[in-house]
Amino acid sequence: MKFAPLLAAALLFGMSAPAFAQTQPGEWVHAFAMEGQPKYGPDFTHFDYVNVDAPKAGTVRMGTMGGFDTFNPILPKGDPASGIGLLYETLLTPSLDEQSVYYGSLAEALKIGPDYGSVTFRMNPAAKWHDGEPVTAEDVVWSFNTAVEINPDQAQYYHNVTKAEVTAPGEVTFTFDQTGNRELPLILGQVMVLPQHWWEGEDASGKKRNIAESTLEPPLGSGPYELDSFDAGRTITYKRVEDYWGKDQPTQVGSNNFDEYRIESFLDETVWFEAFKGDQFDYWSEYTARRWATGFDFPAVREGRVVQEEFAQDYNGSGLMTGFIPNLRREKFQDERVREAINLAFDFESLNKTLFYGQYERIDSYFYGLPFKSSGLPEGEELDILNSVKDLVPPSVFTEPYVNPVNGDAGKLRGNLRQALSLLTEAGYTLNGNQLVDANGQQLTIEILTQQPSLEPVFQNLVTNLGTIGVLATIRNVDSPQYINRIRSFDYDMLYTQWAQSWSPGNEQRFFFGSESATEEGSRNYAGIADPGIDALIEKLIAADDRATQEAAVKALDRVLLHHHYVAPGYTLRHSRTARWDRFSRPEVLPEFSSGFPTIWWWDAEKAAKTGGAQ
Repeated sequence: MKFAPLLAAALLFGMSAPAFAQTQPGEWVHAFAMEGQPKYGPDFTHFDYVNVDAPKAGTVRMGTMGGFDTFNPILPKGDPASGIGLLYETLLTPSLDEQSVYYGSLAEALKIGPDYGSVTFRMNPAAKWHDGEPVTAEDVVWSFNTAVEINPDQAQYYHNVTKAEVTAPGEVTFTFDQTGNRELPLILGQVMVLPQHWWEGEDASGKKRNIAESTLEPPLGSGPYELDSFDAGRTITYKRVEDYWGKDQPTQVGSNNFDEYRIESFLDETVWFEAFKGDQFDYWSEYTARRWATGFDFPAVREGRVVQEEFAQDYNGSGLMTGFIPNLRREKFQDERVREAINLAFDFESLNKTLFYGQYERIDSYFYGLPFKSSGLPEGEELDILNSVKDLVPPSVFTEPYVNPVNGDAGKLRGNLRQALSLLTEAGYTLNGNQLVDANGQQLTIEILTQQPSLEPVFQNLVTNLGTIGVLATIRNVDSPQYINRIRSFDYDMLYTQWAQSWSPGNEQRFFFGSESATEEGSRNYAGIADPGIDALIEKLIAADDRATQEAAVKALDRVLLHHHYVAPGYTLRHSRTARWDRFSRPEVLPEFSSGFPTIWWWDAEKAAKTGGAQ
């Protein structure tokens, strides 16, 4: 499934999993479930976790790093405005208290073709664009074909879709080049639907619009909000659509409760946080242990006007790999021994003691936090899958469990650095005085590209340790636009970033780790992985015909990725750390898989009066 933070509850609680998918071919259904049956029947009126009586009022102000230069949401280049998804909708929408269960949104029903070879969506006749025009099956076909045509990521993601067509009035069918892929109906339900008539029309000056170009013309949407005002690259305000077609739909009741949704953009992290402290926006998500431990001692916190709160729900249904990612498009990183040496030089344990306040844990899987990450030695169906590609994967996957190196004191670090130097020597480097040089006498250099100055102490740990064995590592901090452009063009030695994973990994693994995406500008194959063994395992994962096989294929993929040392794994925390100005209330019981802010929260006038400040 597409990388998302909302990711089967049965597995989470250790219960035996039901059949892989209960949605049966040939019948119209109101929802699609990857596992078991949907919690909510066709006549449900709202999700259990919302407050149906939540007031519609007030403003929520969010802050984000980086500006924006376009309102076109599907271009592969440019910086789309944050929150643009508030204007647009998809055919299906997820439940926040189930895993991989999606309910009708722009589509009121769907029907699976024989052997999962196609899926048909029946449009909701009530769905309207903000200009009153109906959202049509033709809009869906045009949106899909256009996205695939102009965006390589979308083309890769929907690689198995051979055709999108209107097959009956109000019905759109997607046909696949394979059968048995039970994830494809779900990911087609995620297609963002755009208004064909608007994009093919003319703007106020009479100029014909072009979906393949960037634009700052306020776009037409169908969602709960519309664009109200903006200052390009700095701030954008969305306002709630009073006559929104979907406000009484069961998936929307109790949601989108703010009259106004404002987003402030910042280019400097320190300024960003100071702006939160100064009440320029309402909600802060903290990712730095030091700041969480020491940076919230300011008057508004002491007075209770700013509330700090941690939410495990935000991590209950997702996993990730975060770490130092060398760019294999650069020859110096193509040798596996060089990449392994980098991991040996990262002293996470010391950082956790001195910088992280003991808050973090080391990542040892590309699916960390999910119950199907690899561990120990392969067995059962996972072993069978690995044996089927035995000649394409490292022999060590069959004999050695992946284990991160452990540092934390001077003795352990010296031992690991000796091992790192030995690997680099085997890779053809020589220690010449205090420089590690190649056969041409050139020192091995590594530039770590970042846009987060707060992480520089973490990077410095690696820089210092690599320096002791002759590697010249440096930190290159750039502004957000330059960072984005350099990532898209693969212009870096090394990044510290992440891949988010869901409970149902599938097609997205192609543009995380697949060979085709290694050369596609803008792809999320940050490492430049182009390996036939990885490709074969991704295809086995996508073609899995039951949950057990899917999990076995995920473990096999995870294990092989780890043994190739594509990443020096970083660290994580399995709950979100948040702070907010105390102007909001929320349902008494939050959904299992999200804190839901701000979608299911609401403006609390009584709290706001006590907190003061923003209105």
